[in-house]
Amino acid sequence: MGQGLAGVVIRSFQPSDADAFRSLNEAWITREFALEDEDRRVLGDPQGVFVDTGGDVLMALLGERRVGCVALLWHDAQTLEVCKMTVAPEHRGTGLGRALLEAAIARCRALGAARVYLESGRKLIPAIRLYRSLGFRELADDEGHPSPYARCDIRMLLPLAD
Repeated sequence: MGQGLAGVVIRSFQPSDADAFRSLNEAWITREFALEDEDRRVLGDPQGVFVDTGGDVLMALLGERRVGCVALLWHDAQTLEVCKMTVAPEHRGTGLGRALLEAAIARCRALGAARVYLESGRKLIPAIRLYRSLGFRELADDEGHPSPYARCDIRMLLPLAD
């Protein structure tokens, strides 16, 4: 994969990943922001919210340990949202976040999306830098979808070429 990524496997969600998906996301959200009702809803049922609705959750594993994740959620017939993306603190700065996002974009293409949408917080500077480096552009206030999260103050879009 990339430097610092030896032994990491990125694969689709399995029901046994649910606890790790929740705990990985709760850790970063509570460290940077506050857990919201919508977080509790989606983190409590990743299979139902993401997978069963035609999206996916990708998990990064190092051996048996789950060290990162990203979810894909349909907004409309053409647009998948990349959400709930995180990497365990000890694996940040290794290229794992980029590998997860690249895998998520590839999965969006495989699922037939024409666009990839995301919401974030401007204070997450490394994440915003990563999104921009992969071609995401910031949306104007009147573009995109209203966010259910108070912490989201930036919305971005990546058109996918055929």
